[in-house]
Amino acid sequence: MAEALWDVARPARPGRVAGAAMAGFRDRGRTPAGLRLIPPPAVTLAVIFGAGTVAVADAAGRGQRGSVVAGLGFGLTRITHATDFACVQVRLPPVVAGAVLGVRPGELAGFVTLDDLWGREAARLGERLSETPSWDERFALTDALLARRGETGPRADPEVAWAWHRLVRTRGRVRVDRLAAEVGWSRKRLWSRFQAQVGLPPKRAARLVRFDHAVHRLVAGQDAARVAADAGYADQSHLHRDVRAFTGSTPALVAGEPFLTIDDIAWPAGG
Repeated sequence: MAEALWDVARPARPGRVAGAAMAGFRDRGRTPAGLRLIPPPAVTLAVIFGAGTVAVADAAGRGQRGSVVAGLGFGLTRITHATDFACVQVRLPPVVAGAVLGVRPGELAGFVTLDDLWGREAARLGERLSETPSWDERFALTDALLARRGETGPRADPEVAWAWHRLVRTRGRVRVDRLAAEVGWSRKRLWSRFQAQVGLPPKRAARLVRFDHAVHRLVAGQDAARVAADAGYADQSHLHRDVRAFTGSTPALVAGEPFLTIDDIAWPAGG
């Protein structure tokens, strides 16, 4: 980007929650109203702290303000208001998110406030982040809380966790009936358990994983036709439809979205 919207920080070392990635953002006063949020293949936790605030709204106009949790594939969502905010964002694999959050991802409908999930603990975390002077200390504080909560919350079935990791490894290019056969379940049982514990049915989760891989190749400047072919889309129109479904945008425009263009900095692969 010509002018960065945020100062971005990331931890120097991996945290204690398997597969979780963390990043810090501080507003430079340039965050525009209407900024599109692109859904990652993760449950997203955004802890807002300091004097500023952030508000988001989905396609139906339902809004949330302050610290929020976004379920997997949260739909067409935009920032509607942002002023002088700082934020620690965490991306959690859906198969560990239930243990950390205290509710399974299937119980999250789009965005919910962190206060609704954690009560006073959410406010205390924001206060402590405000009082903490460095990003490294903020990351350590957040990581310690996530690890502690992850020891007691509901865990995904091993079969569901295995199926999710298989989707990620294949970049969404594995059939649901094959996944069911590999874990020794019926297709119906896999569908119901996976949806409840991940937050999406297996087929749509595979679409999200495939979309995420494809859209980052578009950000890297690769040709849309080649990306479509290599990512397993039937044709370029198929890729276009998925990009439209997940972002409301087009392949040509989505490549310049701010949250995608900083992914290699804020959300390193395998973080």
